[in-house]
Amino acid sequence: MPKTTVTCPRCKSPVVADIHQLFDVNSDPSAKQRILGGAINIIRCSMCGFEGPVNLPLVYHDPGKELLLTFFPPDLGVPINEQEKRIGPMLKRVMDNLPPEKRKGYLLRPQTMLTLQTMIDKILEADGITKEVIQAQQERLKLLQRLFEKEAPARSEIIKQNETIIDQDFFAILARIAETSLAQGDQASGQRLAELQQQLLEESKYGIELKTQINETNEAVKSLQEASKDGLTHEKLLDLIINAGSELRLRTLVTYARSGLDYTFFQTLSERIDNTQGEKKQDLLQLREKLLSLTKELDDKMQAQVTHTKDVLERILKDPNIEKSIQENLPEINDLFVEILKAEIGKAKQNKQNERLKKLEEIIQTLQKMSPPPQELAFIEELLGLENNASVQKKLEENPDQITAEFLQMLNSLIAQSETQAQSEEMLNQLKQIYRSALKQSMKNQMKA
Repeated sequence: MPKTTVTCPRCKSPVVADIHQLFDVNSDPSAKQRILGGAINIIRCSMCGFEGPVNLPLVYHDPGKELLLTFFPPDLGVPINEQEKRIGPMLKRVMDNLPPEKRKGYLLRPQTMLTLQTMIDKILEADGITKEVIQAQQERLKLLQRLFEKEAPARSEIIKQNETIIDQDFFAILARIAETSLAQGDQASGQRLAELQQQLLEESKYGIELKTQINETNEAVKSLQEASKDGLTHEKLLDLIINAGSELRLRTLVTYARSGLDYTFFQTLSERIDNTQGEKKQDLLQLREKLLSLTKELDDKMQAQVTHTKDVLERILKDPNIEKSIQENLPEINDLFVEILKAEIGKAKQNKQNERLKKLEEIIQTLQKMSPPPQELAFIEELLGLENNASVQKKLEENPDQITAEFLQMLNSLIAQSETQAQSEEMLNQLKQIYRSALKQSMKNQMKA
């Protein structure tokens, strides 16, 4: 963002800050998330100590949704004709950033939003998120805030009174906020949220059901792990499934051991049925039908995911701006996407589809560029760039939190990799020296602790 001088709302002193007034998804795919996040145009005044957002005119543009929205804060007291003059240059930039063939009629009719919240609601509405959904989420956030502020005994009554909105969405919001707190280093809030979550699991109706499900799932996975210690046979898997005891455990076993439910497994089950009489035989027959239904359900879901992911890949391939398209489809980029991408590269090479291969490889390169290296690797690269061992030692002493077990393990792996790949002797020696220094510093840190 450009550095801009603005006026402090409290003391009217000039403040230099990162200011952004045009949020154009066409040129910046992250623009939507930033404006929805709300933390925009935050200033800190060194004169009076004010810290918060500064009111400025905003323009939001999303060509995919054909949205062009403007917001001019009414408390600025600027006449309508002056507002148009100040917003005009931003609207011109929106137009200029689009190729002529993509300039449509909506660009000539920007929609004026009376409040910033109205603008946010309009953006969400275009994504299919209704006002009712937004209001419901706000109610959950308010309840979470109330519970967070209270101590455990006082929470119990609040939980009883709000059972209807303590649901899957509520727990999802709680989990996201807890993750954010920990990621920002706010251990106190993270711990308090974890304690709140535990209380909700024990006292709310949905929480009790969820805790039961978690326990059932964990027990099913544990039984599968135990049976796998000496090798998981079809007979062992069949015994686990027959003794599952509940629908949830059965579903968990089928999900985790889907590859084991093959032709030989069902043949084993059929033999067991043939050798069983009476009521138990009927139970096994019903179990077979249930397993056939569950495996088909799983396979259909998997096939649907594969089809959907292939569609996402094709959509990215058709877009002339691959990096922008990847940003727009980031939630869809997962392990399955990467597997399908690699498979498509293999097919393109085999069929000599050079143009397609070029675009597929561009996607790989873009993903690699967008994925930051692990924190440990970034620190190792920084150490490798230092002039001498004394500088390395000083950097290690200044960053004791960086010297973790993962950091030392990565160093070890890089040394082993360098030795097997016959890399330069200088690089190998440098890595070994860093490892020795890091190991010594790690021991010092532990002794201090």
